[in-house]
Amino acid sequence: MARVMIADDSDVIRMFLKDLLKICNHEFVCEATNGAEAVEKFNETKPEVLLLDIAMPKKDGVAALEEILSIHPKAKIIMITANDNIKTVMRCSELGATAYLEKPFDLDKLQAAIAVAFEEPTPVSN
Repeated sequence: MARVMIADDSDVIRMFLKDLLKICNHEFVCEATNGAEAVEKFNETKPEVLLLDIAMPKKDGVAALEEILSIHPKAKIIMITANDNIKTVMRCSELGATAYLEKPFDLDKLQAAIAVAFEEPTPVSN
């Protein structure tokens, strides 16, 4: 079970994600409706996983990702978007996003993304 925060400007998506988290037995910590609020609430609650929408008002998810990771470099952040712009996906990956979840998503995709966040890198042996 993970402690999860949701940052998305859509009330419907936040409600849907909360329902999915409950089904998966994850703990919902808090929510944010814009990128600036996401940074503030992440710093306050320090969730194990942040589900972070890319397109949000006040501060987009990419800027929020960058700011959170500058303070908490080991944060597990899963980017969520309806737009699969490869440049944005690559930028998020370069900044340190843990995983990427494209809308529309379902229970299996959410569970897989959270599982990826907790995978340990496999050591390379000689």
